[in-house]
Order: sequence, then C-alpha cells, then structure tokens
Amino acid sequence: MKKLKITTLLLFGIGCYGIGFAQVDAPNTPPEVSPMPMKPEMTEIWEPQVSKITPGEKPGDAPSDAIILFDGENLDQWVSQTDTEKAAPWAIKDGYFEVVPGSGGIQTKMKFGDVQIHIEWSAPDKVENSGQGRGNSGLFLQNRYELQILDSYNNRSYSNGQAGSIYKDAPPLVNAMRSPDQWNVYDVIYTAPRFKDGKIDQKAKITVLHNGVVVQNNTTIQGLTLYIGLHNYPEAHEEDVIALQDHGTKVQFRNIWVRKL
Repeated sequence: MKKLKITTLLLFGIGCYGIGFAQVDAPNTPPEVSPMPMKPEMTEIWEPQVSKITPGEKPGDAPSDAIILFDGENLDQWVSQTDTEKAAPWAIKDGYFEVVPGSGGIQTKMKFGDVQIHIEWSAPDKVENSGQGRGNSGLFLQNRYELQILDSYNNRSYSNGQAGSIYKDAPPLVNAMRSPDQWNVYDVIYTAPRFKDGKIDQKAKITVLHNGVVVQNNTTIQGLTLYIGLHNYPEAHEEDVIALQDHGTKVQFRNIWVRKL
C-alpha cells in the first residue's frame, strides 16, 4: 500500500512537470534574443528627397507652389456656371470680387481632387434678412460637396446650415464667425472620395479652419450636397471644378489659392 502511494505521487509529479515543460516550450513563446538586431539607419527614409517650397511671408500668403485663383486683379481662372464658355460675371472691386445676384455661380477652369484651399470672404456690410437669407453663398468641392458660407454672426439658423458646416450634413464644431464688416478665412484640407467599380469605396474627408479655429476635423462627407433628402454618392467621378454659389446676396471674396495634394 505504501509503495502504491509513492508510485502514484511520482507519476502525478512527472505529469505536472510535463505540463509545465510543454507550456514553456509553446511555439508562440518569443525568443530571448531577436534574430535581427535593429540599427538606427534601418528606419530612416532618405529617398525620395522632400521637395522644397517657399512659404508665404505672412499667414494667408500663398506658398511658392500654390495655384493662384484670385490675386485681386482679375477672374481669369474662373468662368460662368451658367455658360462655361463665358467669363465669370461677378464684379471686381478694390482687391476683391463680389457676387452679382441673379448672374449665377462661377467655377474654376481647372479641375481638382485632393486639395488645400485658402479663401477669404466677407458677408455684405449692410445686414439684411435673417437665417439662410443673410450673406449666403457656398464653396463647392468637386462641384458637388458644399462648405457653407453664411453670415452666422448673431444670426441663428439650423446648425448644419451655418458658416463652417458641410451643408445639410455636418455642423461646425463651433461658430467662429466675425462681424459683417470683417473678413473671414477658410483654410481647407480636402480628400476626394475614391470609387471602385463605379461605387463609393472611400467617402470624402474634410478639415476646415475658420479664422484659425478648427470647425471640421477630418469630417466624413456623406455624399452629394442636397437641399432635400439624404446625401449619397450616386455616381463615380474624377477630378472636378471648385465652384462658388450665387445665393442672391453680395458676398465678397479675396486672396484665393490652392495646392494640389
């Protein structure tokens, strides 16, 4: 009887040892020493070399690689949306241009996809109407997706329709609007949508700074801007124009430049 107990304990101990040994030798156990010791240069990227540009002298000035869409002199980079064979019909004044109500929107001659945009705009000095009827225009990316322009200074409207919103889509994070007698600035980073087999694969993204304040932070654009109905991507498209909307008020624009990304 005593021998049996000793034998049983011995077998039990060997079994436990075997289990412990199997756990130590499991195949997913990391090796004690890396098979390839890392060196600093193994994570350094030298080529291609980063291209050099000259930044603007002061904030808002165009860098050397920018495409100037308006420099205060002419609208040569724009055409009428009503008839793209005709010149942009808006009025050029003292270093800025102004919507001519009823003349229709304007659009760029060039087409863009991923892009950085700088644009300065001002609501009419004379405050008239309220809500969507006050200082209304719009910046359309690829002629489809609207970044709202509106006099939202002490002017309540629906949140996804005020300045800095992706119209009828995403409200701005904050209202950073200046008074109508001052200029506003939009700095935009836009990533165009990607399509696969004619259908949406990656939706468009947008980051917007309004007067230096982030109001859209890598926001997903849900689709084509619609006044009525849910936004969607009805069809695939490639690069397209940037457009400015005539909404019947004399919104003013100046210092517009872009960089293709």
